Parts: sequence; C-alpha cells; structure tokens
Amino acid sequence: MDVQHLLDEAIKEAEAGLREGGLPIGSVLADESGKIVARGHNLRVQTGDPTAHAEVACIRHAGRRRDWPRLTLVSTLSPCIMCTGTSLLYRIPRVIVGENRNFKGAEELFTERGVSLTVVDDARCIEMMRAFIAEKPDLWNEDIGV
Repeated sequence: MDVQHLLDEAIKEAEAGLREGGLPIGSVLADESGKIVARGHNLRVQTGDPTAHAEVACIRHAGRRRDWPRLTLVSTLSPCIMCTGTSLLYRIPRVIVGENRNFKGAEELFTERGVSLTVVDDARCIEMMRAFIAEKPDLWNEDIGV
C-alpha cells in the first residue's frame, strides 16, 4: 500500500475544503490493494452540519459495505473523538494520520482497541493546519467544540 499516495489524495481533499471556505481536513478510505474506495473533506461550514467532519464524510461516501475490517482510513489530521468512534464502530483496523501536532485527537482509543495507528508527521499537513488555525481561530475552535 502506497501510504504517500493515499496521504497526497487526503491532502487534495483538505485543499478542496479550504477552497470551499471550510476547514482544511481531508480523508480517504482505501481497500487492501490501496485502491481508494471513498473520499471526503470537512463540510461542517459548507453544510451547517456539525457532524460533517472529514472522516465521517468519507465513511458516509463509502456507503453500505461488508469489508470495513479490511480497509484503511487516512486523514490529514488526528481524528477527533467523534471520528475515532465512527471508525471504531465500523472496525476499520488501520488509520494513517498526516499530523497530530496541531491537534491530537482520541488516538489512545485506537491503541486501546488494537487499531494500527501511523502518524506520518507530514510537513504539508502540519503547515496547512497551523496556517488555518492562525488565520481563523474562531472557526477552528468551533470545529473542535471549544
């Protein structure tokens, strides 16, 4: 599985969210061969839906499936507790995170449940979130429930 390719695609989703006036967080879901089966980005601002985080949007776009335990979720940012819970509910066994410096989500829940968690520490993801948080702290705080 080409982790860099999957992260590049998640970054494209994050950039789309930013262009739309939303938050720059993106996600993709890939099968065992590395083929992307769904993608999504944070749509909370665009739709007014407080649950429309990138990972939840991505999982929604995946539709009804039976292969969840064979998929990998890739996100540009460490998933919040809601997104972590959603991926745990569907027994997604592998999560790849672009960065967790700007926000560290509920990563301990992944570890406790035996989910393989990889933090890439990607400079593009770090800078994209750093710049967004600096530019729009109120919008960021609203997104994380502060």
